[in-house]
Amino acid sequence: MARSICRTLTALSLNNTAILHKSPISNSISVLLFSSSSPENSKPALPVVDYLTKQHQFSREAASGAALFIPYINNPEKSDSILSFLKENGFSKSHIEEILKKGPYVLCSKLNETIKPKLKILQDLGFSQNEIADILAANPWIFTRSLDCRLAPSISVLKSVLGSSADVCKALKVSAWYLKYDLEKTMMPNIEFLQSCGVSSKQIIGSVYTFPRLLLHKPENIREFVKRVDEMGVSRKSKMYLYAVRTLSSMNREKWENKLKLFRNLGFSEDQVLSLFRRAPHAFAVSETKIKEVCEMFLARKNLDAFFIFEHPDLLIHSVKGRLEPRFAVYEILERKNLLRRKPKLTTLLKISQQRFMARYVLPYSNELGEVSMLLRT
Repeated sequence: MARSICRTLTALSLNNTAILHKSPISNSISVLLFSSSSPENSKPALPVVDYLTKQHQFSREAASGAALFIPYINNPEKSDSILSFLKENGFSKSHIEEILKKGPYVLCSKLNETIKPKLKILQDLGFSQNEIADILAANPWIFTRSLDCRLAPSISVLKSVLGSSADVCKALKVSAWYLKYDLEKTMMPNIEFLQSCGVSSKQIIGSVYTFPRLLLHKPENIREFVKRVDEMGVSRKSKMYLYAVRTLSSMNREKWENKLKLFRNLGFSEDQVLSLFRRAPHAFAVSETKIKEVCEMFLARKNLDAFFIFEHPDLLIHSVKGRLEPRFAVYEILERKNLLRRKPKLTTLLKISQQRFMARYVLPYSNELGEVSMLLRT
């Protein structure tokens, strides 16, 4: 009996050893032989470039972009149904190509569980088909967000802050990023803190549309921005207070220090730089290149110095080529030809709206201004 048991154990051991030392080719053959689905019935995966360009006539650029993320399509019928659904719901070829470049994983998603619910929640808000296509083409990551854990709660918070579905639509047209964050942990604490600092609800709601990322910062970051603004002497009662917080939130410490250094190099003292920030914080949101370009243009003209910029820092936000230089050119021609009955203030000339500038200084003098007039009309 004992000998019989030993012989059985030895045989099992030898068999196991043979299995362990089988070559990979042998194992592959075994899998093929004993697989429940025969090779003839399994469909090979399609290269995504061929699938998109040959079967659906999308551009090679879009197909190549998709191939960076998903080289092959394993289930063409499934992807076909997704593409058909998008087309039926107002997505143009250019919309779908944008999605393919930014989020081709949509092709491998589940139509009923993933794609359709995202379109429905946006439809229920009141978006048109074309608006939905625009939003999802620009932000295909929305398809990957949980409906119950992210999208629906974010929309609910936005509606509680803004008041209506129409206002939520307006906010999401400005930035779909509101659907990317947990608004209960970002937007709501930030709103409450800013209100405690004296910022009005009207200003805060305005920033939802004009500078959406402000309220999406981590609450500890917003507190740090507020601390720095307070240290620079911006009054919490000032209408510029929220603009100051917003400006600091738009750049890192290194960029901020570079802006300060630039103003100092242009001839401003430390106190003047802080005064500029307190009066026109939005001027510090302009790129360093543009600040330098505007300042150098003013300083190169007669009777203008750094004090002129100090007195009118809001001029820094204007385009040199698109606004400032053309207006200077008009003024100089009219003055040289003695066509101005009353000499306007330079700041008025530079700050008034384009419509008023054209009506007052260009259209009545079209012949005298010649090519300059034609350039301003185009």
